Amino acid sequence: MSAEEINFDGLVGPTHNYAGLSEGNLASARNRDAIARPREAALQGLAKMQRLRALGLSQGVLPPQERPNISWLRSLGFSGSDAQVWERAWKSEPTLARAALAASAMWAANAATISPSADCTDGKLHASVANLQTMLHRILEAEQTERALRRLMPDEARFSVHPALLPHDALSDEGAANHMRMAASAGAPGVEIFVYGRQAGEPRSGFPARQTLEACRALARRHALSDARAIYARQADGAIDAGAFHNDVVAVAHERILFHHEDAFADKAALYAAIRVAARGLFEPIFVEVPRERVGIDDAVSSYLFNSQLVRLPAAASLTLIAPSEVRENNHAADFVREMCAAPNAAIGAVEYVEVRESMRNGGGPACLRLRIVMNDAERAAARAGFFLDDALAAKLETWIKSHYREQIAPADLADPALVDETQRALDELTRILPLGGDFYPFQRV
Repeated sequence: MSAEEINFDGLVGPTHNYAGLSEGNLASARNRDAIARPREAALQGLAKMQRLRALGLSQGVLPPQERPNISWLRSLGFSGSDAQVWERAWKSEPTLARAALAASAMWAANAATISPSADCTDGKLHASVANLQTMLHRILEAEQTERALRRLMPDEARFSVHPALLPHDALSDEGAANHMRMAASAGAPGVEIFVYGRQAGEPRSGFPARQTLEACRALARRHALSDARAIYARQADGAIDAGAFHNDVVAVAHERILFHHEDAFADKAALYAAIRVAARGLFEPIFVEVPRERVGIDDAVSSYLFNSQLVRLPAAASLTLIAPSEVRENNHAADFVREMCAAPNAAIGAVEYVEVRESMRNGGGPACLRLRIVMNDAERAAARAGFFLDDALAAKLETWIKSHYREQIAPADLADPALVDETQRALDELTRILPLGGDFYPFQRV
């Protein structure tokens, strides 16, 4: 049965802003309290999706979450109308209010970890929602993410959607941003690589290491993966402290190719050896390493060279890198990409630049915006068709964005109680565009 990898991108939400909430994310910290442009951010994300469709790839959409998260604020003791809850929370608990407002669910790479059915011994496609427990504003996402994935993949005979692991420091899980898969092709059995920054209880003095080995192993067990085809690789401490808060800031894999920075992993040689053993009889892995002498770790992080999408375009002999325009603007990164693509028999032979600057300023590139789901023909037929992007849906979403999103949000605008009604009206309308149902968002279930 044929299969394909489908990128499901998160729609940027109406409250997109620069609150600088994510410790270890240098772009987020650098742009704290800058003026955000929610309408432009959402349109940039939609344009990126449409560009991939124009290149011949399948594309899906995941909805933004309800923000401000009024139900959570009510659980903290705030009362009154929704607008009053927001106004009171902002005045008395601004740190909590900013967390309740974050539009960070746009980065769908953190939504879940996905294992295709070809890898799972029970023959089902498995999805485990990430608990994102390291950051307050992100730990709020799991419940709505699980609802979205269950709407997308409702057939329990084909799909297993797992709730998030217990949100505890020992089981810290950041989803697909710390997970890679290599295979001969999308539908072939593959090797799954879980990347972690620490073990439970291990102290750390630098930026937070957001993924634990224990969480990785739990996901592999949940997904019924073969022990021989699951690999656990430690991210280099230096990469984390340089701003690579997720593995996908310094490494990305697709099919037989692992593209990574020289300083991405704690033990590169051991990882290469483990991949070769796990891939024996399935495929011959290809490693494309970027030397630090060519692109320093700081340039890799600032340009998000590796937070790009690796894709195979129809009938293409080599892979294409979908990179943010910031790579083209960084001399070291741009020169390396140009030479890599021009090399004879290049594994990565082309680059397409996309504009997602609003997301990049908050620390998320093209790869952050998408969750990769490999589906075979039967699984795609069982998934809800309304989440798959086509021209008609793209046109509806563009009209919806232009109708409901503010052109800009300055820090002072975040206190505006009118934001609550604005976003609720927008999201209520979205449930009639995407197949979410009239009870998808918490405010619809009150």
